[in-house]
Amino acid sequence: MVSIEKNPKRAKAKHIPESLIYEIIDGKPFYYEGYKDVLSNKKTVEEIMGASGLQSYIIYYLLKVLYAKLDSIKYIFLTNEIGTHLDTNNNLSGDIYIYEKSKLPPEKINIHYVKVAPKIAIEIDIRVDLSDEKDFGYVFTKTHKLLDFGVEKVFWIFTKHQKVMIAMKDQDWITKDWNQEIELFDNEFFNIGQFLADEGVKP
Repeated sequence: MVSIEKNPKRAKAKHIPESLIYEIIDGKPFYYEGYKDVLSNKKTVEEIMGASGLQSYIIYYLLKVLYAKLDSIKYIFLTNEIGTHLDTNNNLSGDIYIYEKSKLPPEKINIHYVKVAPKIAIEIDIRVDLSDEKDFGYVFTKTHKLLDFGVEKVFWIFTKHQKVMIAMKDQDWITKDWNQEIELFDNEFFNIGQFLADEGVKP
């Protein structure tokens, strides 16, 4: 959950609790998908914030890959909607971020959002409300923000379509089926479709 600063220009959002804000991009709050159901008392805040079983299982798999294949002395893996502060108008939330420990030393870890760009950002599904057609470019906007901040590679995993989008700065972004071997970095790969099949999970 990403907090929003008080700003009179955002007066329209005053009646919406800050707890329903997922991210802020260019000063604009993006609310959790389903936040309108909370406002109408159809769902609780907890119901819309929780990840699905499939999303959580994919995170479990990716963390297994990271701990098995990457040097935990060199890298640190943060998850659980890690908050990242880019600047005054941009606070993002991520599913799995991979940091180089040399760039995220202990003194930079505190009760505030992380202000260091991760090496790799992994996002699983779109967690924000996109009922306003002006927000349909959310994935591209967020991805550009991350790359401009210094992230080397951004992955978007879309469970509904079983696809993985890979984005790197100044390169063509590509999308692959998730049952392929996909390079994380440093010649280390993951295969979500194969893992789920081996586990007997049928998405």
